[in-house]
Amino acid sequence: MKNNNIMDKKTVGTVIGVYKQWWLKVNTKMLRKGPLDGATFPHIIKVKYIVDGREYTKLKWISAGIEPPEIQSVLRVVYDENKPQRAKIIYVGR
Repeated sequence: MKNNNIMDKKTVGTVIGVYKQWWLKVNTKMLRKGPLDGATFPHIIKVKYIVDGREYTKLKWISAGIEPPEIQSVLRVVYDENKPQRAKIIYVGR
C-alpha cells in the first residue's frame, strides 16, 4: 500500500516575487541609535512551477537574517504526484 502523503516528485520553479515583511521587524542589536538600526526583516517569496503542462504558484516564508533569492532565480520544488498543488520549495539561503 502506497502512502499518499509522500512528496516524491521533483521539478524546478522560478522565483517571480520577493516581498519584504516590513511589519515584522527583528532587532539584532541590543542598543540602537535609530528605529531601523540593526533591524532585519523576514521575506515571502512567490515561486512558479509547472507540472504536466499546468502552472502552479507557491509562497514560502524566509526567516529574518536569511538572504532571499533574487527574482528569476531557479529553486527546487518537491510535490505530491497526485496533488501537484501540494508542494515544498527547497531553499536554504545564498
